[in-house]
Formats: sequence, structure tokens, C-alpha cells
Amino acid sequence: MSDRRPLMPKATAVWLVENTGLAFDQIAEFCGLHPLEVKGIADGDVAQGIKGMDPVTNGQLTRDEIARGEKDHGYKLKLAESKVELPPPSLSRKGPRYTPVSRRHDRPNAVLWILRNHPELKDSQIMRLVGTTKPTIAQIRDRTHWNSAQLTPQDPVTLGLCTQIDLDAEVQKSARRLDRERKESGKGQDKAGTLLSTTETTTPPPASTNTAQILAPKVAAEAPEETPEQEQARVLAKLKGMSGVTADDEPSQE
Repeated sequence: MSDRRPLMPKATAVWLVENTGLAFDQIAEFCGLHPLEVKGIADGDVAQGIKGMDPVTNGQLTRDEIARGEKDHGYKLKLAESKVELPPPSLSRKGPRYTPVSRRHDRPNAVLWILRNHPELKDSQIMRLVGTTKPTIAQIRDRTHWNSAQLTPQDPVTLGLCTQIDLDAEVQKSARRLDRERKESGKGQDKAGTLLSTTETTTPPPASTNTAQILAPKVAAEAPEETPEQEQARVLAKLKGMSGVTADDEPSQE
């Protein structure tokens, strides 16, 4: 994205969405918005009640530039040179974000949405995004807010309290911080707590001859099937052994 942006970028985006065939990415690039914000404008979820501002009438964009962008959706629109020299906008903003009076009652709903969807954000980051106070965040988190029963989580971008770019920047900042904290905490961990490699866990330990013999599967040879005569003789011999009767003691049969 370039540093030069049109005046009233959201109103300009509304006009471009309603009156041109430009792609969402082109409008977002030209107005300095997130593509999801432009999509929200097209769906009617973002910038409700904002009247579109014609960038051609105020000399910020030409018809030829719009036509060129409509033919090639990969083309980046260029802001027309202004005849009036304007001072560069100040990028450093100190103090809490200004919230319009009509949107201030939506701040608790936005805080609740952030706490549920991005719990990794610090209170200071939520304060920058929504423009609320730390006690209010604590009350909403602990459910001690005076209007807790009526709060419903709502996206702060949809409510117009912050931009998608600001929200993504804070989320990425928190992700980098958590990753750095995990790496720092991992340095002090004992090596015994780590997982062993598959080579160490799958290689069997050396076993002695006796152990190997015990663990070795025993394959029994299949015995041939007995005939009825053999089975009868085997049972009779077993009974004789149990009763202690020998062959000489058997009574002769006449």
C-alpha cells in the first residue's frame, strides 16, 4: 500500500463499491482499508449510514483510471495529484481512541467479543482498539458489569470502533509475544521431559538366551489323528495307571 490516501477513505470506498466494477482488493488498496471491510461494505454490514463520496468530483481519481482498473483487476489505482498541498497526516496517536457518541454504548459488546475470540490480547491492546477503560474490561471479564445480562458479543470492526488492519496487527503482536514466551520457558525444561526418538523406542533391548527362549513362540507339532482303537487303548491305559492295576493282575476271561 502507498502512503497517500484519499480523503474520507470509507466514504470513498462506499461510492466505489456502489458505482464501479472494481474488485474489493483494488478498492481496499486505494482507500487503505482491509479487503474484508470492503466486502462488509458491499454486504451492508460495515459503514451503514455513511454516504458515498465521489472521488472523481473532488479530483482524487479520474474516470480513465477507474476504467483501466475495471478492465484489469490486478491494476492498482493511483491517486490523482492534488492541486492543493496538504500537510501529511500524523501517524503517531497518543491517548485513547476517540469513539463517536453514537457508538459508545456498543463498546461493552465489542469488549466481550474480543475476550471470547482473542483472549490472548492484553487489556492495553483492547483499550487501544475499542477506546474503553481497564476497569470496564475487568468487569466484563468477571461478569460483574452492570449490564452483563444484556451484553451480546459483536465484532468491533463491524461496529466501526476499529479497523480490521488494527485488529489484525494487535493479534499478530500477541502471537509473536506468546511465541517468544514459549521459547523462553522451553529453555529451562529438563531434557528428561522431552519425547524419545522412534529409533530409541522401537529398537528391542538385547535379551539373554533364557529370556529369548521364554519370549519365543512355541509352535507345537500337529499330532496325527487317532483311530477309535488307539483312543480306546490310551484311555484304558490311563485308567489302569490311576487304579494301580497291572496287566498280570487282570482277571482272565474264559
